[in-house]
Amino acid sequence: MTDLLIRDAAPGDIAEISAIYAYAVIHGTASFELAAPDIAEMQRRYEAVMAGRFPYLVAELAGSVIGYAYAGPYRTRPAYRFTVENSVYVSPEHQGRGAGRALLERLVELCADKGYRQMIAVIGDEANTGSIALHRACGFELRGVLKDVGWKHGAWRGTVEMQRALGDGGNAPPPEGAGA
Repeated sequence: MTDLLIRDAAPGDIAEISAIYAYAVIHGTASFELAAPDIAEMQRRYEAVMAGRFPYLVAELAGSVIGYAYAGPYRTRPAYRFTVENSVYVSPEHQGRGAGRALLERLVELCADKGYRQMIAVIGDEANTGSIALHRACGFELRGVLKDVGWKHGAWRGTVEMQRALGDGGNAPPPEGAGA
């Protein structure tokens, strides 16, 4: 995609972000939510990411948002504060064309610049080969599969956990002020 723009998400993007996510919730298994959240809930989630000072990005093509990605806390306990979890969603008609990779590569870069040391991907459904391949292409390594942990669309679904070191990873203490 030659005219793809990766930029910070803005409040005005929430309706398009909501539509992308709603499709994934209703038709797919990347998310284990069973009902698509409304725009007000997606706005609340966006504000929570922004309040935590985590990156939230969109992929824009010809003036329309075609995908989004963000990072958030991996776990809430303080020892995990240097580890983030990522989420990446691309509209179905634009999947497999590079938007997801562009979003994830930029997200990795921004999180590393902020001093985070690890990024975790919890990928819904073992059959989500596109997301697994995307993460592998961006340097993530498989850490495990949790079998049959979610029931969606009439079947048990597992999750795939992948991990990527950021910056010095676990080879040195985090820098002062990092993880904020």
